[in-house]
Amino acid sequence: MTHWTQDKIQLGHGGGGRLTGRLIRDAILPRLDRGHLAELQDSAILNSLSGPLAFTTDSFVVSPIFFPGGDIGSLAVHGTCNDLACAGARPQFLSLGLILEEGLDIKKLHEILESIARASDNARVEVVTGDTKVVPKGSADKVFINTSGIGSVKAHAALSMARIHPGDCILVSGPVGNHGLAVMLSRADFSFDFNLESDSASIWPIVEVLLELGPSLKFLRDPTRGGLAATLNELAAGSQMGISVDESTIPLDESVISASEILGIDPLQAANEGKVVVVVEGGKAQKALELMVGCGPGQHASIIGEVTSHRPGVVVMNTRIGGQRIIPEPSGELLPRIC
Repeated sequence: MTHWTQDKIQLGHGGGGRLTGRLIRDAILPRLDRGHLAELQDSAILNSLSGPLAFTTDSFVVSPIFFPGGDIGSLAVHGTCNDLACAGARPQFLSLGLILEEGLDIKKLHEILESIARASDNARVEVVTGDTKVVPKGSADKVFINTSGIGSVKAHAALSMARIHPGDCILVSGPVGNHGLAVMLSRADFSFDFNLESDSASIWPIVEVLLELGPSLKFLRDPTRGGLAATLNELAAGSQMGISVDESTIPLDESVISASEILGIDPLQAANEGKVVVVVEGGKAQKALELMVGCGPGQHASIIGEVTSHRPGVVVMNTRIGGQRIIPEPSGELLPRIC
């Protein structure tokens, strides 16, 4: 790999000339090319696609760009792959748009690109096209990333909120709140005695095994911004059904509980980047749980509640002490720049 004579991103790296060429040849292609990217065409030609496809796009502006358990690069890959997975689609191809701030440390860019490469390889997706822009110092915060993704929809996947009915069960694939609390703690000027990392990861391995349930699998959603609380309220509003969940069954890591108490944050409203909320036919809930637990990323999955005909559009929690409370839809932005 050619060595850089500069250690910072310059405006010229986005000018389309010699510096842009060096950025692409020396930093991006050696890390991300898996067969398509090096062609450097304006559009990637994807001959291997067939059948129904899922297409999604997302932008990532997390602050800080490096946080415990991940960084903006791996987050961009996982976030887009997870949106595809929730449509019952196996992630296959990604585009990568980089908005770089003048003055960004080249070494940090290398770290981000290497993280993107690792996350893509682990998720078995390929970055096939992309774009790089550089904006003047102060016009961005180090780096913003946009990724679009294409995935092949499994023929038997028919996931829709319209298919949710009373008696269906709700599961979550593991402890919630880790990503949001990890990012929040990384912004703090003081340290804590517990270890807390983002859950940023691809959920496709979990979804792939759940698709074995066929029509009994009703709906999937990754509880990102607004956390589990937002997703449950979205389910209630979209289906016009009631949602009943049991507080004692919602998985939470001790570190998340401790951090949320210190920071005054409801962990159910904290973002996740490696979890999935699952709605299945009631009689298949135990089977779904077994499938998830048998899959490494879902080993701490739990059945947390059910869909009811009572109080349509409302999420009710049965508390540990025997009472009930409404889980409200999060209002405003709990934590800006979370993903």
